[in-house]
Amino acid sequence: MTDRSSSYTYPPLDTLKPVAENIWIVDGPLISFGPRWLRMPFPTRMTVLRLAGGLLVHSPTPLTPALTKEIEAAGPVRWIVGPNRIHYWWTPDWRAAFPRAKIYMAPRVKEQAGARIDFDFSPLEASSGYPWDSEVITLPIAGNYMTEVEFFHRASRTLVLTDLIENFEPHKLSLFMRMLTRFGGVRDPDGQMPRDMRVTFPRQALKAAVQTMIGWQPDRIILAHGRWYEKDGVAELRRAFRWLLD
Repeated sequence: MTDRSSSYTYPPLDTLKPVAENIWIVDGPLISFGPRWLRMPFPTRMTVLRLAGGLLVHSPTPLTPALTKEIEAAGPVRWIVGPNRIHYWWTPDWRAAFPRAKIYMAPRVKEQAGARIDFDFSPLEASSGYPWDSEVITLPIAGNYMTEVEFFHRASRTLVLTDLIENFEPHKLSLFMRMLTRFGGVRDPDGQMPRDMRVTFPRQALKAAVQTMIGWQPDRIILAHGRWYEKDGVAELRRAFRWLLD
């Protein structure tokens, strides 16, 4: 279930918001995720990159008629990306609206989605071999539960993450959710990788991936959930992963 009116979200929703040249975010509605007995509200966010060959849509949010017009004005949609196994829900709507776009999905999406993803797609699990290689670096990070695929837009020095860091702002949360996000290590201003997620990734491989991202020297970091980082990307990575790097 989604919620478009909650104070948890980042209005205006369902509209392109410029981040840097040829990069936009779209803030979407609130969703509930987690075990049935402990559903947590998540604000959603999509990233759109305009590349030489067209638009790359990362982690699609709902496609409204107004947003469709904005997207069409920005350029042709060429690639639609599901960056980990739980970021796929609105992909069928985008596929229907933009049938010429190629769909890429991270490992185990089909296992998670079942019949909702009832079409063929290309695997998103390698570090190269994609049409966007010259403009965007692709970094898969494989874990026991899921593989998350990170992206670095070279020209703008923008790092696009999904769930690797979550950063929920306390003023947008109930008292219970403030306590829960603090315990989970995902509360602003010290948003990090969720504690339960940390144990599902091999430590040395995760550390190497974080060091690789630091080496890219990102200026900004876009997150799918919570406040994203408009500046000081390297410092934010070092802060968020100090538990891993120290």
